[in-house]
Amino acid sequence: MIKTEDNELREKLVEYLQQFVTESRQARLTEILQNRTRHVTVVLEDLFQAQNISAVLRTCDCYGVQDVHVIQHSNAFEANKDISMGADKWLTIHKYPHSEHNVKDCIDRLHEQGYWVAATLPDERKRTIFDLPVEQKTAFLFGTELTGLSEEAIKYADGNVLIPMYGFTESFNISNSAAIILSHFSEKMRQSDVKWQLSDEEKAELYFEWLQKTVKDPDGLIRQYYKSTKS
Repeated sequence: MIKTEDNELREKLVEYLQQFVTESRQARLTEILQNRTRHVTVVLEDLFQAQNISAVLRTCDCYGVQDVHVIQHSNAFEANKDISMGADKWLTIHKYPHSEHNVKDCIDRLHEQGYWVAATLPDERKRTIFDLPVEQKTAFLFGTELTGLSEEAIKYADGNVLIPMYGFTESFNISNSAAIILSHFSEKMRQSDVKWQLSDEEKAELYFEWLQKTVKDPDGLIRQYYKSTKS
């Protein structure tokens, strides 16, 4: 995947690559970009079941959430393509490999980007997702299937949120939790006056990235472009 901070070069490469993409496909990419957001993001800590990871990625894509942050401890991140339906291809996935400070590194990065970090916990004393304001950029932390979030993740989070439940079970499956939270937050956000859309620069960067993922042999085509400009 080729990236460039040279806007003029990127525009020329986009124009070149578009020759190999149908107009309807170009329109589809543009349409989806209008609904992409970085106002809300998801953090997955040490999930080990590929079906759950993949289901969460698919949910993020469906609700227009562009970024997913993955904290790895003992479990390597691996998506199940049959379940994710290729969602991971269109998302920006930030990985934090196992290290002594990877949880803090992730949360520090989110704070630098202006996120309020919410640990998702089944604790009735905490605020519910319905109490959360959408004006603040928010990152939702989800823990491993068996033990939930680590003590470190809870420590560095800005607060805890829960999904109200009225049955005998104490928690939802993690993929269901992510779907419920993103469904509520995303819809409330989109109906608000919050500026949740991507910037023009972010859209341009993603469009270039997605074009490369759409065409066959993007590296070869770009090499061909450079060769043609030198002849």
